[in-house]
Amino acid sequence: MELKLYDTLTREKREFVPIDWQDSSILADRRRVRMYVCGPTVYDFAHIGNARPVIVFDVLYRLLRHLYGEKRVTYVRNITDVDDKINARAAERGISIRDLTEETYKNFKDDVAALGCLPPDVEPRATEHIDEMKVLIERLVASGNAYVAEDHVLFSVPSMKDYGKLSKRPLDEMIAGARVDVAPYKRDPMDFVLWKPSKAGEPSWPSPSGIAAPGRPGWHIECSAMSWKHLGESFDIHGGGIDLVFPHHENEIAQSCSAFHTSVMANIWMHNGFLQVEGEKMSKSLGNFVTIRELLRTDRFGSQRWSGEVLRIAMLRTHYRKPIDWTVAGLVESEKALKTWARALLPFMAKGFDDDSNSSTEFVPRAMLVALCNDLNTPAVLAELHRLVPRVNEGSYEAARALLAALRFLGIGHLPIFGAMAAIEETDDVEKLEKFRDFVVDQMESKVQQLIRRRSEARAAKNWAQSDRIRDELAATGVE
Repeated sequence: MELKLYDTLTREKREFVPIDWQDSSILADRRRVRMYVCGPTVYDFAHIGNARPVIVFDVLYRLLRHLYGEKRVTYVRNITDVDDKINARAAERGISIRDLTEETYKNFKDDVAALGCLPPDVEPRATEHIDEMKVLIERLVASGNAYVAEDHVLFSVPSMKDYGKLSKRPLDEMIAGARVDVAPYKRDPMDFVLWKPSKAGEPSWPSPSGIAAPGRPGWHIECSAMSWKHLGESFDIHGGGIDLVFPHHENEIAQSCSAFHTSVMANIWMHNGFLQVEGEKMSKSLGNFVTIRELLRTDRFGSQRWSGEVLRIAMLRTHYRKPIDWTVAGLVESEKALKTWARALLPFMAKGFDDDSNSSTEFVPRAMLVALCNDLNTPAVLAELHRLVPRVNEGSYEAARALLAALRFLGIGHLPIFGAMAAIEETDDVEKLEKFRDFVVDQMESKVQQLIRRRSEARAAKNWAQSDRIRDELAATGVE
């Protein structure tokens, strides 16, 4: 099945062929699909805008694993744990930077697990890759692409002839968009920081080769270093929000391509669209700034608690490249959809239908996979799920199996009976409700025991990555 993805660099939908599959010298069992996505800066709870790229690229990760095999995909999503916002928030709260980043990172992991997202294969921290950043900076200085000035190291933008090829902006727009600091030591207004001195109380490391003052890296060099470390000089897919195209991703390309003397950092650049809340830009000043945690607990805009499945469906109702308007009405519609699917599957669930064999990806409808392979057309996928409901209601085992498999594939219903409890929450039949609750408990206990057994097996085999993934899945169900 042909996978086509929209490439921001070329502004066209392109057939996706992994780099390793184009190189006949790489043995088949060593081929990997490699994807890097910019992750959170861990200084506060993640807001609902942060959830969009996490969910979008989780769906792509699932699709790639289906097409190429689970062990053939390496998904890297970084953690930025050194940043001005982190320093300021730690000082504001009177705690150490490490304590702040550890707390915020845990909150982020818990929140995205509740949204049904699989953990990436690698979650590198910026502070653990300072050496790689120094190597890149030293290379850039040696090649003439960077220079030292007043204890800073800066990238020389004019040294890269095709700078701006990703954002395709005129120079004056790039200068405005970059919010460049006016500094007398810059050779060009567009030059950006690779290394800068640290202020008192801020994290600090010896500079690359001792060429500048002790300090810390600039934001852009972090992702170039981490993607290089875990995916190589060039890799398949680089993703993130549309707000990162310029200057962050533009500068990543400049650094990586200059350091490695290559024309390509990533074969495909993917970006999800902006998110608004009730038709307005999300802003604390407007009072419409909402975090994932708030929506999962109590929604200030609707006085209601929303499940992770509902939030995920609401996000997938809009194509990832289009702007999305996050509204209470959209959440209500998403919850209705979840209840519709749950009610349809409930008779099958009660007969022990909910097991791994019936949720296998081999039962995912072909029409759904075709839609996903068409640049992740999730609205078309959800429409396909609704088309299955009448047949499921008529008692079709095949349709029910396809619906369950499709929901699991999308990361909806990652718990044994997902939103089925919500489907009967208005019932007056107390006895029926109690019996169903007993069924839920039994199913949960069975699922948890299976996960614990699989984790023990993974640990015994020293498969630490698999062990950690199962641990995170258990954590999502409240089990530690």
